Amino acid sequence: MASVEIKDIAKAFGTVKVIHGVDIDIKDGEFVILVGPSGCGKSTLLRMIAGLEGITTGQIRIGNKIVNDMPPKERDIAMVLQNYALYPHMTVEENMGFSLKLRRASKSEIHARVQPAAEILGLTKLLDRYPRQLSGGQRQRVAMGRAIVRDPQVFLFDEPLSNLDAKLRVQMRTEIKELHQRLKTTTVYVTHDQIEAMTMADKIVVMHDGVVEQMGAPLELYDRPQNLFVAGFIGSPSMNFVKGRIDGGKLIDGHGVGWSLAGTPAIASGREVTIGIRPEHVRIENAGLKANVHVVEPTGSETQVVVDLGGTLLTCVFRERVAAKPGEEIGIGFDAQALHLFDSASGQRLN
Repeated sequence: MASVEIKDIAKAFGTVKVIHGVDIDIKDGEFVILVGPSGCGKSTLLRMIAGLEGITTGQIRIGNKIVNDMPPKERDIAMVLQNYALYPHMTVEENMGFSLKLRRASKSEIHARVQPAAEILGLTKLLDRYPRQLSGGQRQRVAMGRAIVRDPQVFLFDEPLSNLDAKLRVQMRTEIKELHQRLKTTTVYVTHDQIEAMTMADKIVVMHDGVVEQMGAPLELYDRPQNLFVAGFIGSPSMNFVKGRIDGGKLIDGHGVGWSLAGTPAIASGREVTIGIRPEHVRIENAGLKANVHVVEPTGSETQVVVDLGGTLLTCVFRERVAAKPGEEIGIGFDAQALHLFDSASGQRLN
C-alpha cells in the first residue's frame, strides 16, 4: 500500500486545457472518490495516475516515488474499468491470474494467489467458466479479482458500475466497500454518480471543468458545501435554490415571497444572494407559507412533493404520507438554521 500525492497537475490536449492545477493528497489505505459531471476531467486525472496519459505540468508521487515518467507496468497499480476488459477465450481463473503469468510466475504460485481472491469475491465455483457464461456482476467481480491477485499498492476504478442495472449497482457498491475495508489498499475511484460517492468514500473530491471545487468527508460536503456547484451536485434530490435580495433581514425572491434568514449572518440590504435548502429540510406546516402542489411522488418510505411557492418550484421530501393531490394547497415551513446562504455573483458560501 502507498499514499498518492497529486501536486499542481495540469493537462492540455494541444491548446485545450482540461486539468488546471489540481492538488490532492491521498493517504495510505484511504478510499478517495473523484466525482463530477461528464467532461470534468476526473477520468483523465485517473489515467494520469495510471500512466495512460502524459502529464503536461505538475507531479504525481506514489509512495516515495515520483512516477511522472514511469511506465504503467512499473507503477504497481491495478486498474478496474467499466467494460471489465476480460479475455473471452480464457476461464475466470486464467483471467484472474493472467498478470502473474506475464511475470512468469509458476502455475502453483498463480493458483495460490487466485484461490484466496476467488474466495473473497465468491468466485470459487466459477473459476472454470468463461466470461460469456457470467452475469454482469460476476464479470465485474472477476475484473476486481484480477486486480486483487496483483496485490498492488493502489487500486484505480474507472466508473466500474456504470454498465450494471440499478439493483446490482447497489449490491456491488457494498461489495467494493467491504473489499476495501478488508484489504485496506489505497483506492482511487471515479464516478459521475454522487450517491456512489456519498456511500462509499472516505474522502470525496468534487471536480468541475478541470478544477477541484471541494474535497472532504462525504457528510462534510453534504452539510457545508462551499459553493453553489457543490451544493447542487451533492445530494439527491438536489438542493433547492432561491435567488433574491436582502431586505430587512429577509430574502425577497423574484416573486415577492419573503424568506426568513433568522440565525444567518447579518447581510447588507440590497445584496443579491441565493439561499439553498435541502428537500428533506422542508416540512409540512399548516400555518406556514402557502404552496400549490405540483407533483406527488410516493416512494414508500417517503413522499417527494414538488410545490409551487409564489412562482418558485421547490422539491420537498416528507417522511410522512402526504394525502394532498396536484392542484391542492398545503402549508410548508423550514428551519432557518438549515438554510445555506451563497453570494449570487461568486457562488461562494456566506454562512
